[in-house]
Amino acid sequence: MNVLVINGSPKGDYSVTLQTSNYLAIKFPDVNFDVLHAGQYIRKYEKDFSEAAEKINNADLLIFSYPVYTFLVPCQLHRFVELMKTANIDLSSKFATQISTSKHFYDVTAHKFIQQNCADMGLKYIKGLSADMDDLTTEKGQSEAVGFFNYVLWSIENNYIEDTAPVNTDYTPVAPAIAENTAKTLNKNVVVVTDLTDDDTQLKAMIDRFVAVFPAKCKIVNIREYPLKGGCLGCFKCAAEGKCVYKDGFDEYLRTEIQSCDATVYAFTIRDHSMGSRFKMYDDRQFCNGHRTVTMGKPVGYIVNGKYAAEENLRMVVEGRSQVGGNFLAGVATNENNTDEQLDRLAKTLTYALENSLVMPADFLGVGGMKIFRDLIYQMQGLMRADHKFFKSHGQYDFPQNKKGIIAAMYLVGALANNEKIKAKMGANMMNEGMLMPYKKVIEKAKKE
Repeated sequence: MNVLVINGSPKGDYSVTLQTSNYLAIKFPDVNFDVLHAGQYIRKYEKDFSEAAEKINNADLLIFSYPVYTFLVPCQLHRFVELMKTANIDLSSKFATQISTSKHFYDVTAHKFIQQNCADMGLKYIKGLSADMDDLTTEKGQSEAVGFFNYVLWSIENNYIEDTAPVNTDYTPVAPAIAENTAKTLNKNVVVVTDLTDDDTQLKAMIDRFVAVFPAKCKIVNIREYPLKGGCLGCFKCAAEGKCVYKDGFDEYLRTEIQSCDATVYAFTIRDHSMGSRFKMYDDRQFCNGHRTVTMGKPVGYIVNGKYAAEENLRMVVEGRSQVGGNFLAGVATNENNTDEQLDRLAKTLTYALENSLVMPADFLGVGGMKIFRDLIYQMQGLMRADHKFFKSHGQYDFPQNKKGIIAAMYLVGALANNEKIKAKMGANMMNEGMLMPYKKVIEKAKKE
């Protein structure tokens, strides 16, 4: 069997993720492993895809290998997937799987992204391996890697694949009507970040209507026009001081022209089940801020050209970004139906959020994500110094073991709850009454105000 590892890491041979495939190549000597450094040499493959196409054609199994970057794959691998789709290679007889490493921060959305694009290309997809960055250094991780590849081989032998139909993206876009400019009475700075191309006439029309009806002046930033030198390299040069290794000035531009605004509206056309590789490059390059939620408390909105309702994974990415960032999601306006109404509603909701400094508590998408970041930054504080300082100053080190008062109180409650004599005296509602005591104080205080 010929296996092609499509290495999406920009680090090439220095990729941590790639070491799992290197390990498997030793453990399975009868399998031929080859590596294509898609992430490191993406510029080369953009100019000439023939070498990559030849390697893909010779493979029986493709393994997409990558570190998880901001909810999805690195932008370099995203771009490579785009190139694969336009290369007109017959992939219907080939199997595919994936290996990722991360701290399990939204690895689920990254894996779903690859799975959906494999379905688009007709690849026979087998469930992948999502490993912690350190797993391969442990006996347990090594055993899991071998077990994973044995499962892949067994699946190929029996032609057992994930039953994933391509997402149906067919729809008839509803163009927005031209609107008269609303008086700009709202004294707020709002930026619309987009990746407009000349072909994005539908998206441009949606942006134009939103800007017209929104009661504050909007600044338009088209990231297609910004001279980004490339995607994030994962070099961690920015970890200490927040300064990117690239000399294109994007880190300062991001902070002064975009993140300084009171609200952000992202406008994009759905491409390959995401915001597209250019937007992914923009997202990845925001790592110059590390894991710091520098815009928390500022609302966000989305303008989407495409069948957003069919893109369940993309919806999780959009909602997860807002939750983890501490941003109120004012809405997602699409052109699937009632386009004018959706854009007008987004404008009104964003206005309300700005006027009332609206902040909502995070749900699982935000709480779970931030706890992963909390533990990661605390462990790596020696390297991620700027992140550590930010987390410490903003009270984001909310470790449960530090809440000694609550822990002691729960021991007391537990002792009472397990004492039959005390329970008999207190009655059946002892626990319920005790739990409601602090809330009753809040209610009583509210009555007096």
